[in-house]
Amino acid sequence: MQPNSTTIDTEEVAKFEAMAVEWWDPNGKFKPLHMLNPCRLDYITSQIAAEFDRDLKTAKPFTGLRLLDIGCGGGLLAEPMARLGATVVGADAAAGNIPVAQVHAAQSGLNIDYRNTTAEALAAAGEQFDVVLNMEVVEHVADPATYLTACQRLLKPGGLQICSTLNRTAKSFAAAIVGAEFIMRWLPKGTHDWNKFITPEELYELLRDAGLDPVDRKGFVFNPISWTWSLSDRDLAVNYVTTSLKP
Repeated sequence: MQPNSTTIDTEEVAKFEAMAVEWWDPNGKFKPLHMLNPCRLDYITSQIAAEFDRDLKTAKPFTGLRLLDIGCGGGLLAEPMARLGATVVGADAAAGNIPVAQVHAAQSGLNIDYRNTTAEALAAAGEQFDVVLNMEVVEHVADPATYLTACQRLLKPGGLQICSTLNRTAKSFAAAIVGAEFIMRWLPKGTHDWNKFITPEELYELLRDAGLDPVDRKGFVFNPISWTWSLSDRDLAVNYVTTSLKP
């Protein structure tokens, strides 16, 4: 891969840049992420703690770990990772997201290195991380295989990547597109392209081809009665998350 090559899909970036000012509005266009965030954080923190033998009961259990949140948006994951002690770089291809994230981090008293850049550019610069968070990004890039290879290059040997995305099923079309975009109107119409959704088997193959070892996967399941999310070992039909390691 050439140093200046990129998997950025400019139309996808433009969609999220247009919504940048709403990142921290829990009732705005990113309401689904705000609702999902506690469940995502439970999974992320438990996986990092298990791999790096950290005690989540301590004040800053991730001290000493360098973490990249690729596709960081407004910082919904970067901020809690910084509070847990990690040295955090937040990267996003949408330039409009960066000042929003920077201002909110400053208001929160957090030191986070936010950059308008790509995984490919960071890899070409030789950046290295203990952890890469790659959440709800892979379904928006132009070339998932090349993108995941760049993410693998960003990990130190023994490093951990957590990657979440949407499964390509009839249920995901009904939930993520019909439900979220047309009925609930949580997201602007056209935010997701169902044809870009990736099955767990496809993602595992992509991860292995990129040089990573997938070790875990769970479903994120929404309960419409309690309006809460939970982890599932069995139901990966809509949203799901994976953990993989770099040998």
